[in-house]
Amino acid sequence: MSRDTGRFTVLHLSDVHATETGLLYGSVDGAGRIERVGDYALTAGVTPELVLITGDLIERGNPGAYAAVAAACRGLEERLGSPVLTVLGNHDDPVAARALDHHATGHFAAHNIDGTRVIRLDSHTGALDSAQLDWLAGELARPAERGTVIALHHAPLASPLPTLRRQGLANADALLELLRGSDVRAILAGHYHHSLSASVQGIPVFVGPSLAYHQVMDAGPDAVAGHDSPMFSLVQITSDGVSASAIALHSPDPLFTQPISRPAQKATHVS
Repeated sequence: MSRDTGRFTVLHLSDVHATETGLLYGSVDGAGRIERVGDYALTAGVTPELVLITGDLIERGNPGAYAAVAAACRGLEERLGSPVLTVLGNHDDPVAARALDHHATGHFAAHNIDGTRVIRLDSHTGALDSAQLDWLAGELARPAERGTVIALHHAPLASPLPTLRRQGLANADALLELLRGSDVRAILAGHYHHSLSASVQGIPVFVGPSLAYHQVMDAGPDAVAGHDSPMFSLVQITSDGVSASAIALHSPDPLFTQPISRPAQKATHVS
């Protein structure tokens, strides 16, 4: 755990777009891709403190897909021994989503994970309502032992793509004003289907790429397009700072593979 390594690791997934039957666009098995993130972590030896999925868990109009998403999240928790937390996005159904763990009584909450406070916010309408903002102000009035991570679907900043520029959090200014001077270490979001890193008021903001499809970044000013290049992020928080690395779920053939030489360890003798 982070108390031993000094590092709080988050597997940041987003925009799953699971469907009730078949494959999204004939290719995307959303729940199956959640499971494949577990394969990656176990193979790579990554031991996260948390798995966080920032919204659009289902494709709009597919409320029956929450059962598969919930099962995939529980399976991931069991395999990795780490909690899996989810927030809602604009494709999500706030009624049907109550079938998910941690959503039965509401869609925003605070969780303490070994001293780090993780706050889930609900922006499925595109904004944060006044009840959430009031609750958040009260929550942030009490600093957490190791700081706070904010998770929501709509990022409080704009995408560089003209077609997505107005698709961020509608009342971003209200959220950022609440975060001013707080113990928030990072904001994790989704929605854009492309990775984006920024610093807003000195707070790192990381928009995670999508497990479903990646934006075609040169689709032009009047169109959106996606290609089957699913990704997620590896976020690491230390006392010195925060970093995020995009990880491709598909594994193309390597150009080369080179073994790493490690220094030999001295034998330990017990007398």
